[in-house]
Amino acid sequence: MTERVYIFDTTLRDGEQSPGASMNTAEKLRLATQLEKLGVDVLEAGFPAASEGDFDAVSKIAAKLERTQVAGLCRANKADIDRAWQAVKHARNPKIHTFIATSDIHLKYKLKMDRDQVITAAFDAVKYAKSLTDQVEFSAEDASRSDRDYLCKVFGAAIAAGATVINLPDTVGYAIPSEFAELTRYVLDHTPDMHRTILSVHCHNDLGLATANTLAAIGVGARQAEVTVNGIGERAGNTSLEEVVMALKTRNNYLPMTTGIHTEQIYPTSRLVSMITGIIVQPNKAIVGANAFAHEAGIHQDGMLKNPMTYEIMQPEAIGLNANKLVLGKHSGRHALRDRLRDMGYDLSDEELNIVFTKFKELADKKKHVVDEDLEVVVTEGILRTTEYFKLEYLHVSAGTSVMPMASVELSINGRKVRGADWGNGPIDSAYNTIAKLTGTNSELLRFTVSALSGGTDAQGEVTVRLRENGLVALGRGSDPDIITASAKAYINGLNRLEYLKAHPMQASQQTV
Repeated sequence: MTERVYIFDTTLRDGEQSPGASMNTAEKLRLATQLEKLGVDVLEAGFPAASEGDFDAVSKIAAKLERTQVAGLCRANKADIDRAWQAVKHARNPKIHTFIATSDIHLKYKLKMDRDQVITAAFDAVKYAKSLTDQVEFSAEDASRSDRDYLCKVFGAAIAAGATVINLPDTVGYAIPSEFAELTRYVLDHTPDMHRTILSVHCHNDLGLATANTLAAIGVGARQAEVTVNGIGERAGNTSLEEVVMALKTRNNYLPMTTGIHTEQIYPTSRLVSMITGIIVQPNKAIVGANAFAHEAGIHQDGMLKNPMTYEIMQPEAIGLNANKLVLGKHSGRHALRDRLRDMGYDLSDEELNIVFTKFKELADKKKHVVDEDLEVVVTEGILRTTEYFKLEYLHVSAGTSVMPMASVELSINGRKVRGADWGNGPIDSAYNTIAKLTGTNSELLRFTVSALSGGTDAQGEVTVRLRENGLVALGRGSDPDIITASAKAYINGLNRLEYLKAHPMQASQQTV
């Protein structure tokens, strides 16, 4: 008999803890809507006690989603639980997710509590949360490094207090698959009344084993997987949603489980996460990487022509990749654009479509064909970036083998136009020096990457930068057929994200499972 595995998505919470991956409320709402379309069972919308910005985003997501269960994360204390409940209580299906660490190293050095105190805190937190909502999940932070008998006692207390889901996290990515499967089995067999709950697993990827550990746990009885799109998250990231879902779908003969995920929405969701966070998906990333369905070796190409299944264990259409794309150009109208955007997962209002259509026409005048990757950029720049403190109005650069690189820039800063010029080691350096001078910022450029969104000499260049200022780190992303303009857009986008972080500081004490 086929059993159901529930998909708990934490892209908006744990995923946002990737360095520089902070999202504004409009971006979170857009992504939450797409995650509901993808079919996730639970969406962990954020950590409401962490900041006013997080609270606001969780509240708006809770009010908007129609089917997906919306969870708010909170530490095992009344103040955090109250804050989480205030944020999710308007959801059609609200959930409180509370946690406390259980490993001896966390008890001694972080919590400064003994084992009995932690058991009491876990019980009291779950009991209080249960008085607010029927759906309560309890997590034992750093469970994979905890004493297993003590872990079962903590879980037993949480179940006795009313927890409906028990989560077993590998918080620091320490576990090995066979070891994690054994721990999962032990918890199932030795926790009092475990049959009354769903056992969930939440794995990190520090050793590159998050997906393997998750599947190993599912194989022995875990029935909820906590994941992020593209595997983003703190440090090396979290278990990848697409990898778990497609592994279960592709190897159903070995793991006879189903999920509620609409797999054809996987690729559009992956692209949206990448566009919003500015975190590029590595080309060889499983399932959603650019090379996942690419075949260059002659022997492979020959086999593919005869039967695609010779070298592909999944069909690209299964995750939403379609080779038969409608070609758009400068003569395309609003109807064709709306249809293509809907196919890509963007259901825009008439007002949003007008904004995107104007930007689409501007781009179509610069290049012959507009592909899906171009449209994603147009939507991101036209709709998702709703507030821009700094905006590029004009850029002129002169450079050459015998010319000192100079840049002239005009910016709009909160609606006020400023203009200036400066020089540098090259055209991009001079543009950045000018922008920094005009904005009065002093950020450090940690990373600068360039890639092409598609093939052809008229392809849009995509630039991603990582900036640091006063301890804050932000990613910036920009695209344009002109790579210098794309670089300037990326830098300004990064500066805007830094401004957002300055206005929405996260609590230094924020914790994670």
